[in-house]
Amino acid sequence: MSDSSGNDGRRDSRPHGNRAPRSSGRPTGGRPGEGRPSDGGPRRDNAAGGPARGKLASGGPDRPARPPRNDGSGRPERGGRPDRGSGRSDGPPEKRLWTKGGAPARGDRDASAREPEEDRDPYGIRSVRAFHQAPEIPEGITPKMLDRIASNELKTLSKENAEGVALHLVMVSQLIESDPALAHQHAISAARRAGRIGVVRETLAITAYATEDYALALRELRTYRRISGSDDQLPMMVDSERGLERPERALELGRSVRRSTLSTPVQVELAIAMSGARLDLGQAEEALVELQIPQLDPTKAFSYSPALFGAYGTVLEELGREEEAAIWFERADIAAEALDDDGEATVEVFEEEVEFDDASFEDSDGVDGVAEKKGGNEGENGERVN
Repeated sequence: MSDSSGNDGRRDSRPHGNRAPRSSGRPTGGRPGEGRPSDGGPRRDNAAGGPARGKLASGGPDRPARPPRNDGSGRPERGGRPDRGSGRSDGPPEKRLWTKGGAPARGDRDASAREPEEDRDPYGIRSVRAFHQAPEIPEGITPKMLDRIASNELKTLSKENAEGVALHLVMVSQLIESDPALAHQHAISAARRAGRIGVVRETLAITAYATEDYALALRELRTYRRISGSDDQLPMMVDSERGLERPERALELGRSVRRSTLSTPVQVELAIAMSGARLDLGQAEEALVELQIPQLDPTKAFSYSPALFGAYGTVLEELGREEEAAIWFERADIAAEALDDDGEATVEVFEEEVEFDDASFEDSDGVDGVAEKKGGNEGENGERVN
């Protein structure tokens, strides 16, 4: 799959989605946004036409601000049980933040000041409330162009508002590759109208990431995770920490979720992002270990394989193992081409050596004395794609 950014992606460490770009997704020692990923960013596993993980199209590597807890879990810290007071009568009554019914305590003028930030603005609405001029929607764009999964999330809105939000989301999916800045303006417009919808906040995070506003991306990704309860954008969160030049926090965030709870593509994306954070810290050996996962299998090309193989090659290159790096770069290209040609999510790639003996020449069809190889359908250099 070609890199639509015009960048060969050799040094691009940004997490990718289901259709990983050819020779891209490699972690770098710099910021995670060096060059544009061919998929436009992270994706969700949805259908084409709506906002996604990496690619704003399938609400679905090839799919999005809450303050983190001290334990790195990303869940908002509510501060425990409300203080009900000690009942002592030898002094002024202690102010209570909440009554039993959940309303502010009577006469507590300081309640709003003591209220946790995430409770005052639980959906991060303020981040999208500044003055904003909504971009125009071109003729021919209709709400029906939004994919079904994203459309379903908008059903809680009024019909008129849902249609307006859908139009902006469609524009994001169409512009994220060619004009990420304008796509970001459409995402802001959608968030101002539907700030409590998960796919909308995810979309805003993706466009912020694409425009290298990593602080906003991280904030919106936390909001998305709080709304949706999903960790599928954890790799982008890790990479956003890298973009903010906080590789230690990136590693801590990546370790805050059990890998086994993540889908396989997300596990791969997370490994790539964690490897990049290791490189940021100058830990090339550890970066290589981060990528040594079961999915690093050169005999099969999954949607995430090109990015993973390329990332592995990049780290080998950092270690001075140029010959090995070249092999993995070639494997990344082969996997990408196989996926492009086959159009399937999984392709088996075989590398085999053919030994000839005298009998094989006698049994051949007589074409230049070369025996027919077994298995049919051979590619160049002995690679066969089924």
